[in-house]
Amino acid sequence: MRAFEFDLIKGELMNDCRKANLAHFAVTIIGKDRPGIVADTSEVLFTVGCNVEDSSCTMLGGEFAMILIVSHEKPFSKKKLEAEFAAKNMGNGLSAFIRTLKDDEVCYREPVGELCLVSVYGCDKPGIVYRITRELADRGVNITDLNTKLIGSPLEPVYVLMLEAALPHGLSVEDASRLLEKLKKELSVEISVRLITPVSL
Repeated sequence: MRAFEFDLIKGELMNDCRKANLAHFAVTIIGKDRPGIVADTSEVLFTVGCNVEDSSCTMLGGEFAMILIVSHEKPFSKKKLEAEFAAKNMGNGLSAFIRTLKDDEVCYREPVGELCLVSVYGCDKPGIVYRITRELADRGVNITDLNTKLIGSPLEPVYVLMLEAALPHGLSVEDASRLLEKLKKELSVEISVRLITPVSL
């Protein structure tokens, strides 16, 4: 897909998400991993006539989690969606949480500022995520994506944290690296910060 085609499609989607006749909902699904969770979820949404506008899913330990932004022509209530998920998920261990979205919560907004990738590796211990993210938040850094994994062996676990962040005006990648430098020794971890070059689609 050429860049101008992508911009055109994105523009059309952003216009669509502002249509006054559409109700938008954030749907979160959590449950023990098994085949068919995505199919069951999409079946409920298709049955009630919802359109999936955005979605993300991942494995968290033995749990499967997904979040979706869906729309439906008005009038349509959150209670209707909750009832359909309750009927479908009864007895299969899935939990569904639904939140009605306001108009300004629907459209995707590009992160403002330079994007960087922060990588953290080290001994597993409580507080790594908190200390790293608090240092960034106190400097106005906006985290746009975050993933953690525990790798290695049960006797020698290694904690891995990867996050993407948008730096505010006036804060460089070098500044962010120096900001986190003092945490290396305190947390017994290795921390690296590097610039991410956006990919043009």
